[in-house]
Amino acid sequence: MMKLLSAQASPYGRKVKITAALKGVADQIETKAVDTLPLVNEELRRENPLSKIPVLILEDGTQIFDSHVICEYLDSLTPEPRLFPPSGPERFRTLTLAALADGILDAALLLVYEKRFRPEDKWVDTWMQRQQLKIDTSLDWLEKAPPEMGAHPDYGHVTLACALGYLDFRHGGVWRATHPKLVAWLDAFDKAVPAFAESRPN
Repeated sequence: MMKLLSAQASPYGRKVKITAALKGVADQIETKAVDTLPLVNEELRRENPLSKIPVLILEDGTQIFDSHVICEYLDSLTPEPRLFPPSGPERFRTLTLAALADGILDAALLLVYEKRFRPEDKWVDTWMQRQQLKIDTSLDWLEKAPPEMGAHPDYGHVTLACALGYLDFRHGGVWRATHPKLVAWLDAFDKAVPAFAESRPN
């Protein structure tokens, strides 16, 4: 059985869990919670020298990271549904959407870390504003034309759903008030993908 090192609140780990469910391989993966707060977590560092989650450990001990690579590996295990188009414009649309959504996630996580690891008098307002602007401009761009899902979601859709879910979880869902089309899009994703609700952090 494969082993997934992750944390229940990790949006990147959530991507992997949703991908595994969509591909029908979730029962082949044992999830182990790891703590990323200590300066050094030796178990995690042994599996990924960056000490980042998620990490997928295959049955032969091979380590795969980061979340994008893990999801593409899982997509290779079964033919349908294909979450990563193999080539052409569809593939690059999927990867570009995923890159945008990961950028939202990265900025949102950095805002959390700024407040978690620095005392308030050390917060850098201009740097925090820069991260928030990345989130806001990306959401505004997506609101103009939310991505179409077609017959089934792809990796870009999974990543966007996890990014929006993280904004709900760690940033109070304030994005919802000004992005009704994206709210409707996420509701549709939630309805189509039961693993989204099943993997929701608490």
